[in-house]
Amino acid sequence: MTSSSSQHTQSIATFLEQFFAQLQKLPREDTSALTIEYDPLWPSECYVYDDTPKEGDLCHWKIVKQDQQDMFDRLSDALDTQIHPDIIEFYTSYWSNHLPATTTDGDLELIQAWNQEDMERLRANLLGQALDKRKRKLALSFFFAVTTSEDGMLCIDNSTGEVWYEIPGKKPVRKIAASLSDFLQTLTPR
Repeated sequence: MTSSSSQHTQSIATFLEQFFAQLQKLPREDTSALTIEYDPLWPSECYVYDDTPKEGDLCHWKIVKQDQQDMFDRLSDALDTQIHPDIIEFYTSYWSNHLPATTTDGDLELIQAWNQEDMERLRANLLGQALDKRKRKLALSFFFAVTTSEDGMLCIDNSTGEVWYEIPGKKPVRKIAASLSDFLQTLTPR
């Protein structure tokens, strides 16, 4: 990967932090994205409460800085390939609920991991996507967002770092941005 890729990765964590801050500033009626039903069987450092809520109670949440993750080292070993640093930075900066956003092309959700168990599910899904791409002889890419109006997803091309719109099981449909950092700069919270 080039040094410009590492410059992009530093701005990805900063973007996520700034994006969450913008999400918090939305008018109160627009902040349903900042509440989640409390589930004691799905723990997370992201829950915000004074007294422990009951199961099903609406609870506020916030992003929480992650500690060091080996998830992508294990994914890289399983695939016997280097994983693009932008996707690593995107998924290992913060614990978070999915982040709703809007672009000129429509609405989407940035996929995030809520807790360590969710990170393991994510690893299994990314591995499954990679193996399916190998089977279909398609370029390796990893999803990071889902669109809300179609069955598509946004993926990072593992070799170039470009952002592409893809439909699962098919060739990439169209290039969206030259890098994840460039793409993230176009988003507004929803």
